[in-house]
Amino acid sequence: MASNAAVPFWRAAGMTYITYSNICANLVRNCLKEPHRSEALSREKVHFVSSKWVGGKPEKPTVRSDTPEH
Repeated sequence: MASNAAVPFWRAAGMTYITYSNICANLVRNCLKEPHRSEALSREKVHFVSSKWVGGKPEKPTVRSDTPEH
């Protein structure tokens, strides 16, 4: 029988570590004073390219710029 004593609290709360980490990062960014807050929030943006593959070859790539939800 496994003990729950060694289970991290974020896991016991039903979160993944990534979710917990994102919540903590958002809290820290929101506690910063200007101009550091603006700089940190601008680094939060995510840019990526995705391509669908059809018949073993990639189609035209799509560039996306998303920001994580708060």
